[in-house]
Amino acid sequence: MTLARRLRPLLLLLLLAPRTALAQDDPEYRMEIGAGAGLQTYQGDFGGGLLKHMQPMGGAVAKYKPNPRMAWAATLSYGKLKGRSEDTKTWYPDYAGAPMEFSTSMTTFDVAFEYNFWAFGTGREYRGARPLTPFITAGMGLCFAKCDASVCAFEMPLGLGVKYKLADRLNLTATWLMHLTGTDKLDGVKDPYGIKSSGLFKNTDCYSTLQIAVTYDIWAKCKTCHNDRD
Repeated sequence: MTLARRLRPLLLLLLLAPRTALAQDDPEYRMEIGAGAGLQTYQGDFGGGLLKHMQPMGGAVAKYKPNPRMAWAATLSYGKLKGRSEDTKTWYPDYAGAPMEFSTSMTTFDVAFEYNFWAFGTGREYRGARPLTPFITAGMGLCFAKCDASVCAFEMPLGLGVKYKLADRLNLTATWLMHLTGTDKLDGVKDPYGIKSSGLFKNTDCYSTLQIAVTYDIWAKCKTCHNDRD
């Protein structure tokens, strides 16, 4: 065996060592803050479908990230809901001769858990992190609706989305959510058929949201405290 062949493994180690040492030199960040905008759609007694009467919405978001696979997101948003009794195929006796329509202002505050399919990051702060990942999310919160009267109700957002790293500390997120609510008055009408029902989400109104958000990473982790790397 020649000297060159004996030294080849050592040379490879020397070449790769600086790359490995620098691979995770960038800091990890504990939080994200930002804002988003999108569309929301009423899904209730007078709903006409996922794309019917879509209305603008927007809000602010803050996220706490215990590790690159998980995040807790707090969102405060505002938007509108609109609908008409003519949009549904269901026949309502009270509105057969005089169709109704409504416009509702919505303010919501939700806290949700996000689980990334893969570790999210540039790959330079956490080994194996990827700049693009899908995720699923679920949470709970409160919605404040104002139609003919004001209503405050519990809600549960469920959905999925995609995250993408625009830059080292800049993130782009697209999220679709279905908001299950504990009220049947988002449209200003409770039980159009006059049939009483019970249950947390039985015969209640819902709404869906499709939002694009941009967030910025803040609060860098201590480099000597990265015990969750592996």
